[in-house]
Amino acid sequence: MKPAILILAAGASSRMRGGDKLLEVVDGVPQLARSVQAALATGARVLVALPPDRPARSEALAGFPVDLFIVPDAAEGMAASIRAGVARADGAAGLMMLPADMPELQADDLAAVIAGFDSAPDRIWRGAAMDGRAGHPVIFPAQDFAELATLRGDAGARAVLQANAARINLIALPDQRALIDLDTPEDWAAWRKAR
Repeated sequence: MKPAILILAAGASSRMRGGDKLLEVVDGVPQLARSVQAALATGARVLVALPPDRPARSEALAGFPVDLFIVPDAAEGMAASIRAGVARADGAAGLMMLPADMPELQADDLAAVIAGFDSAPDRIWRGAAMDGRAGHPVIFPAQDFAELATLRGDAGARAVLQANAARINLIALPDQRALIDLDTPEDWAAWRKAR
C-alpha cells in the first residue's frame, strides 16, 4: 500500500509582499499545480491543505483528482495542516509531506522516496541533497500519525523527526532539489535567472 501525499499549501506567502509564491508560473503552470502533477504521477492519493483566504489556489487546481481541504486554523502554522492531513490519511500506510514551494522536486524524486518507504515502511524517509543534508519530501509511517496529530505551531514535524532520529533514512536526490524552497520575490528571481 502506498503512502498518501499531503501537499502543504496553506501558508500565507507573507514574505512575497502581496504576491502568492504558489501561483508563481513555472514552465507555464502555477507552482502549486506543478507540485500536484508530480504527486499524482506517483499513483498515490493526493491531499492538498489550503488556507481559507486564498481562493485562487483552489482555482489553480480545478479538475485535478485530489482531496482539497481548507485548514480553518492555517494561521497557527504548518502543524494545523499536518494535523488535518493526518486525519484525512486514515488507512494509508504512511504520509508524505510535500511543501508546495519547492519547484525543483519532480515526480521521479517523490517516487524515489516512496520506493525507499516501500522497502522499509516502519522507517521515516527523507529526501536529501547530494551532500547528505536532509530536506523534503518526508514520509512518516502510519505508526507516527498519533504523534503527528499532537503537533502545534509553525515548526512543522521537526519535533517528531528529532524524537525519532534513529529511524530516519535519507534518499539522495539530484542537486539541491530536496532543499530549494522559494519564499521571496528575490528567491524566485534568482532561481529563474539560474535556470
